Amino acid sequence: MDGHHQHHHLQQLQYLNKHHHLHHPHPQSSQTPEIASPVAGGDRFPQWSVEETKELIGIRGELDQTFMETKRNKLLWEVISNKMRDKSFPRSPEQCKCKWKNLVTRFKGCETMEAEIARQQFPFYDDMQIIFTTRMQRMLWVESEGGVGGTSGTAARKREYSSDEEEENVNEELVDVSNDPKILTNPKKNIAKKRKGSSNSNNGVREVLEEFMRHQIRMESEWREGWEAREKERAEKEEEWRRKMEDLEKERVTMERMWRDREEQRRSREEMRAEKRDSLINALLAKLTRDGSL
Repeated sequence: MDGHHQHHHLQQLQYLNKHHHLHHPHPQSSQTPEIASPVAGGDRFPQWSVEETKELIGIRGELDQTFMETKRNKLLWEVISNKMRDKSFPRSPEQCKCKWKNLVTRFKGCETMEAEIARQQFPFYDDMQIIFTTRMQRMLWVESEGGVGGTSGTAARKREYSSDEEEENVNEELVDVSNDPKILTNPKKNIAKKRKGSSNSNNGVREVLEEFMRHQIRMESEWREGWEAREKERAEKEEEWRRKMEDLEKERVTMERMWRDREEQRRSREEMRAEKRDSLINALLAKLTRDGSL
């Protein structure tokens, strides 16, 4: 992560910590879990309006890179909740998170549909598509800077949604940690396990990226072979057409020569008949002249 991202990330964490202490000044005084019930935290009561949902998608999209860079997303959802309140949409962090999960689920269900049908079935399809397309491009750029290729279609989609699925898993793990005295008494071991899991996740990303590069090379090779085959077929057809045209031209020249020969023979015969006719006429005139003189 470069200096700009580090500074930006630090500012966000300071902002998150500030709101976290403001909302929970006495963490030991409350024994109620912070994860709300499905009815209280879901998106059914009250109903989400279109404007409110679009606002949530926009705010979540602005923080998408931060969500990808950290697994402690609970404070991030508090930031989203505060921003929603600033927009006059009082929603709890759990409500925002549940609504986002529902939006992701619906968006994933529209992947196999055509774009127009998907927009009719899911009115927020374009907004979600922008977020996940931007996330994909950012992943490809980061991995390419690290010397690894891109991600394949299916594998990349899994990686795209993995951060949203990891949010729920991490929150459940945090609850389990708070209730497990063994983990609390050995925090170094817990940190080592988390780092190992992060390393395995990075290795998985590299594997799917390398698989995508192999797939791209294979597809390009197949496309090139197909193009060469079509080009060869086109050249053969063009050569065959050229030979046919040459044969037709030769045939036309031959037919024209034969026609000229026949025309020449016809004119010769007409000239011979004309000469014979003139000779007969002259002979007849000569005979008539002799008979008249007698």
